[in-house]
Amino acid sequence: MNIRNPLGISLATATALAFTGGFFTLAVPSATAVTAKYADDFNGDGYRDLATAATGTTVDGAKYAGAVVVNYGSASGIKASSRKVITQNSSGIPGTAEYKDSFGAALASGDLNNDGYADLVVGAPGEDVGDDTSGGTAVVIWGSASGLSSARTVDDPNASGHDSFGQSLAIGDFSGDGKADLAVGSSGKDIWIHKGGFTKSSGAASRYKLSTPLQSGAGHGAVSLLSGDVNGDGSHDLIANGTYNPDASHAYDGTLVFLGSASGLAFQDVRESDKQAAVGDINGDGYDDVVTSAWWGGASEDNLGGSITTYFGGVDGIRSTPVQTIDQDSPGVPGTDESNDAFGYALTLGDIDGDGLADAAVSALHESIGSATLTGSITVFRGSPAGLSTSDAEVLHQDTTGIPGANEDNDRFGSSVRLSDLNGDDHADLSVGAQNENAGDGALWSLRGSPSGVTTTNAVSFGASSVGVPTSGYPRFGGTMLS
Repeated sequence: MNIRNPLGISLATATALAFTGGFFTLAVPSATAVTAKYADDFNGDGYRDLATAATGTTVDGAKYAGAVVVNYGSASGIKASSRKVITQNSSGIPGTAEYKDSFGAALASGDLNNDGYADLVVGAPGEDVGDDTSGGTAVVIWGSASGLSSARTVDDPNASGHDSFGQSLAIGDFSGDGKADLAVGSSGKDIWIHKGGFTKSSGAASRYKLSTPLQSGAGHGAVSLLSGDVNGDGSHDLIANGTYNPDASHAYDGTLVFLGSASGLAFQDVRESDKQAAVGDINGDGYDDVVTSAWWGGASEDNLGGSITTYFGGVDGIRSTPVQTIDQDSPGVPGTDESNDAFGYALTLGDIDGDGLADAAVSALHESIGSATLTGSITVFRGSPAGLSTSDAEVLHQDTTGIPGANEDNDRFGSSVRLSDLNGDDHADLSVGAQNENAGDGALWSLRGSPSGVTTTNAVSFGASSVGVPTSGYPRFGGTMLS
């Protein structure tokens, strides 16, 4: 496993320890700072933590204000009682919980101020900023020995030029200088890069605008962001999803790749897909790969229920030719490609079996099972030198033996998914959200990773009320998860 820069960032190493598109660092001796070992260990206890949003939460009477639940990892994984619930009315959090703020619509984590504790960045794209309706905001909540505590607002350098600032977030060392940078998307073409060297008092050291060929306007811009090292140069690269619109004659949903370097991020290429992607080293060659999804399905016989496509990384970045495209009719994949299953709605990469290769968990949000319609399922694929293996694919849902609950109409099991080692055994655990469970309250499941894959032994599940999220209205706990 290679260590390629001063922070010890190695995407091959990161994948082996369940890297899932966040910002992975190893502790580095320093006279002034020690960077957090894990990008999602908010209390520095050596275990990764899980952040899950309930963007529909009513807070002090404000509907759809939103809340974020952080469940702290431990040797026994996560549990409902070991958590922190954060809203914009929480002590130390800037702003006020208001109607349709959607606090938690985007989440990212990393040690922005190099104090040895991971920090959590939360987007609230529906926030009204002064007279700017839905101008949006993002907040950095600082990690500490006692967990997440004080916070500061991320400055919006172009408030008049876009709305929904904070609708997408990613953390990575895009310049390779050993400091974590923050990328923030909005409804505009611009993605703002907030440079590493953050302090609690002044925020980012500096910032610059990354201009993109994305379509702007409501529902557009960078709808999701991820980081990873696809060309193995030690600088993180940025993966942006949205509508590719370089000129009047082109417009389609795509995954855009921007390569990092000391001089900043530069556009490499676009891959046609939907607005989802995941990053990790599937084939173990030391370069991060990108899996994209076209989950919308529909009338096309080529993509009834959705599909995922894998692109390998290499010295020049993401390769132009896909390695494979998988749907539910691919040989070895359980199930059937049916219209509007939404296969690929949520996807994540991480090393479940500990073999050093990233595995994939892919949701089919609208899968019907038996008489239960739109109940949802997850398909797990193993990584291999040739790509994602379909020969041993496994399907999981609420009627799978050992998984708490039962398949019901409209559960949408798989609203969000994440592979991350929450109990410190070097096997990525599978976290699954179902935003419509219990009539829109939402729920979360944690299934352990093992050498044989995902196991339902010691599976954990809890709903919104169990973690202190008010259930009036439709909180939709589990609709968004830290990627």
